[in-house]
Amino acid sequence: MIDLYYFPTPNTWKVSIMLEELGLPYAVKRIDITKSEQFAPDFLRISPNNRVPAIVDHDVPGEPQPVFESGAILVYLAEKTGRFLAPSGPARVRALEWLFWQMGGLGPMAGQTHHFRRYAPEGNGYAIERYVKESARLYGVLDRNLAERAWVAGEDYGIADMACWGWVWFHQMHAQSLDDFPNVARWFHAMGARPAVKRARLVGMENLSEETLTLYKGDYYNVPVDYGAEKTQVK
Repeated sequence: MIDLYYFPTPNTWKVSIMLEELGLPYAVKRIDITKSEQFAPDFLRISPNNRVPAIVDHDVPGEPQPVFESGAILVYLAEKTGRFLAPSGPARVRALEWLFWQMGGLGPMAGQTHHFRRYAPEGNGYAIERYVKESARLYGVLDRNLAERAWVAGEDYGIADMACWGWVWFHQMHAQSLDDFPNVARWFHAMGARPAVKRARLVGMENLSEETLTLYKGDYYNVPVDYGAEKTQVK
């Protein structure tokens, strides 16, 4: 059994998708980040960076194995099961390249775009412009990559796709339109149609407010233009 420490976010979706695709038994341990539960001492012993997701794998010899950081969890589960990551060679290199591209680029930059457009006080126009433009650049990188292959790291679906998909699901919050990135759109909807992805996206949603749940219905985070964000999109 695997314990999944979780709150619905693009980063935690990576792990719920992986677990659903693998069919491994897991128990959800809800960490409500809206109530700062990620700072609890018991959770910090599992995730010293006080962030979800984290897992504890009980199906190992000796003591249970904790793993924190979403990318590390994906690699750990892939190596544990021998699935969704090539064991060696160019295919493995490409998968890790794109996994770390998401970890170091798409996730942090899109997250800053989301923050400054939705939550920052007035007077942050420079930050909004900077992060919207950088998000657009990164979506363009992904779009050019997907023009040449079916999935992010090649012709096989794998952990790089799981890492990127949840962030693209929030593309409206990044002031991006999938109409501008047709290859991303094709990939995004193909992955979203997978049964395991559909199940994984609903993990941990049962305790959210009805207002919040409404925003999560449909194929992506479909929000009004003025939902807590700047109305002007930077081109």
